[in-house]
Amino acid sequence: MALTGNEAVATLSDASIVFPSTHGGPACRALDGVSLSIAPGELVGVVGESGSGKSALARLLSGETGRGAKFGAPEIVGGSVQVLGHELRRLGRRDRDKLSLHVGYLPQNAGRLLTPGSTVAENVGAPVIARDRRFDRHELGRMVAELIDAVQLPLGVMNSYPHELSGGQRQRVAIAKSLILEPTLWIADEPTGGVDVIAQGPVIDSVLELQSERQFSALIIDYGVAIVSRLTDRVAVLQKGQLIGLGTVAEVLSHAEHPYIKGLANEYVATTGPIPLPPDPNAR
Repeated sequence: MALTGNEAVATLSDASIVFPSTHGGPACRALDGVSLSIAPGELVGVVGESGSGKSALARLLSGETGRGAKFGAPEIVGGSVQVLGHELRRLGRRDRDKLSLHVGYLPQNAGRLLTPGSTVAENVGAPVIARDRRFDRHELGRMVAELIDAVQLPLGVMNSYPHELSGGQRQRVAIAKSLILEPTLWIADEPTGGVDVIAQGPVIDSVLELQSERQFSALIIDYGVAIVSRLTDRVAVLQKGQLIGLGTVAEVLSHAEHPYIKGLANEYVATTGPIPLPPDPNAR
């Protein structure tokens, strides 16, 4: 699973995916001919309205597809999708388990999905124990404490339970949990979801500091462009399963012709300020 040189961490080539119907009707197409790549160490943002295919893309790249995947998982029906050298269309259960060791997944509302009867330390360490029940508890405690500190929480919360924390604190615990296995690729579906505006800053800072330290690649999803502009190198814009914009935030918003992207540009100006100028290709 090791990658060499500048080989992409994840690549979609004209990829189309569907969700199988649960009532015998036609399958629901979630992505339609999307091409996108994530380079080593790169953070790529994905924005789009509800139903645009964002979460479907997140589930797909997290390995929730292929032979033997659970019912309702996204199914690749066209093109190619590769993650860490694995062709997902042919992914079997054994390779899916191996892939999950190297891909961290933060689902939507992750802070609300923590196990309520387990402490913060137990929640964060759960992915390690799930793979090796005999893992050294002292070493695991060190790993958990390191991550709790990295997401800017006091070590005292390790013995707390999720209901004793604020929404922003729970979200940071969930981020720590998704990174405990030190993934090569991190998939984050709305990392600031459910977090009030005041707490969003510390969450964003935590993500950026961890990525700077660990150098993982990431796909970061959000509804609006303001958050992903602070977190990512490039942004992909999805609408109704199709890729309608790709590039730096400055490149995408400065050349807004699609009505939806024009709306994103207006939102960015209203919440963040003037759109930055894209780099001059003729500049040396």
